[in-house]
Amino acid sequence: QVQLVESGGGLVQAGGSLRLSCAASGRTFSRNAMAWFRQAPGKEREFVAAINWIGNTAYADSVKGRFTISRDGAENTLYLQMNSLKPEDTAVYYCAARSGPASHTQQNEYIYWGQGTQVTVSS
Repeated sequence: QVQLVESGGGLVQAGGSLRLSCAASGRTFSRNAMAWFRQAPGKEREFVAAINWIGNTAYADSVKGRFTISRDGAENTLYLQMNSLKPEDTAVYYCAARSGPASHTQQNEYIYWGQGTQVTVSS
């Protein structure tokens, strides 16, 4: 059974940092693209960042320069380092994995999803 489990969310003041982790089990994802999405209250889920199987990355404009996505193939884990956090970054953050190697910004391209972790940024 494939599982993606996020951790590392919490409450942080504006300007602070958090590091999210997504531990995968049930299969390896070293040759799959993975991504982070988020959903704020009352809003649709949106793309945050993606990484393909060779480590190329893509970011939403709203987080570019502040967030960094990375992966550890040996540990089968995806990370999201979030710096200079803003109140508008408050959301539930989800990790996701595609069946193929190329990253994508559309959530319907991802077939495996975690349960999400809450990130709250206070002003």
